[in-house]
Amino acid sequence: MKKLYSVIFILLAFILSVGYFNGLYSYNALADTEVTLSVKSKSAYLMDYKTKTVIYEKNELERLPIASMCKVMTLLLCFDEIEKGNLSYDEKVVISENSAGMGGSQVFLEKDGEYIVGELIKSIVVASANDACVAMAERIAGSQANFVDKMNEKASELGMTNTVFVNCTGLPQAGQYSCAKDVATMFSKLLDYEDYYKFSKIWTDVVTHPNDRKTEIANTNKLIRFYKGCDSGKTGYTNEAGHCLTASAKRNDMRLVGVVICASNSKERFGDVSSMFNYGFDNFCNKTIIESDKPLDLTVKVQGGKKRTLSVVAESPLYIFCKKNAKKSIEINFEPIKKVCAPVVKGKKVGVLRAFENGIEIGSVNVLANESIMQKTYFDIVKDIVNNWCI
Repeated sequence: MKKLYSVIFILLAFILSVGYFNGLYSYNALADTEVTLSVKSKSAYLMDYKTKTVIYEKNELERLPIASMCKVMTLLLCFDEIEKGNLSYDEKVVISENSAGMGGSQVFLEKDGEYIVGELIKSIVVASANDACVAMAERIAGSQANFVDKMNEKASELGMTNTVFVNCTGLPQAGQYSCAKDVATMFSKLLDYEDYYKFSKIWTDVVTHPNDRKTEIANTNKLIRFYKGCDSGKTGYTNEAGHCLTASAKRNDMRLVGVVICASNSKERFGDVSSMFNYGFDNFCNKTIIESDKPLDLTVKVQGGKKRTLSVVAESPLYIFCKKNAKKSIEINFEPIKKVCAPVVKGKKVGVLRAFENGIEIGSVNVLANESIMQKTYFDIVKDIVNNWCI
């Protein structure tokens, strides 16, 4: 083993009952898998949520109208604003005449009525409410036009190169399009927000208006009730776009994201996504090769500290997406920083773990201090000298 500076260099090599690496590591599962899956929709995409591995694709880059699936981006910006502290769930929003008058799917918001943000978000997620979409767009950006600019900025930030938004609802309008891959990208980003699931799991509910009038709503994504593990999704339909759906399902440690565009009917879109999910869960698995919730089996030397060694943890888990029952040899190297000197604060970066397969790096994760270590005092140094004094 090689000793580098003040840190012990450790090489870990082991065999896992795992298989092919994924899109996160520039790997396509389709390259090593014979796909026996038939999808009727015009365009489709299936991927692993954690690693972004593509499992199935069909016309995934074709630019098509996506109807109300564009509300995924509307919701993503809402949750972004909440995370930034610019918006809260209990904030009241006054409904403009413009938003109250939106056509298509709606929850019939009252002009000049006050609704809390949480109720408006619920209306978008569950009922695909166009009026609630425009109300949130106006609250966040002042107008739907300004909000659409933000939608396109976010799309560019996420690398959605085959997407242009023209409105925040998905109502038919010239120049608005996306593709199955881009929809999967933005929906996966929405899935990063845990609060989203509080709304996406709702099957039926009620929207209460200021005058105590009530509007009953039901989730447009039927898979949350009829497909095991499905807890989120967004439907869409217009004559131009056909029947669309993006949804996610989780079983054990694996979450899948599926998208279909332009199915011929509602039954077909739900059937296609269900078939893709079945294929993914039947043929693949997701395993953790580096955990983040317990100390790593390695130590780091600390110079000038009250303790000589430091326990460490991975900053985040490192996963591999696998074809079931396949085997691969995975080598993990610890690459330390040049020197670790006290004082050390818990959470400080002290190195990087890099995973290799056949000499090619397939992933990495930062290594952090799992404890704080104070610097030695003058008396600690004197004590060390006395204890090490040779007579």
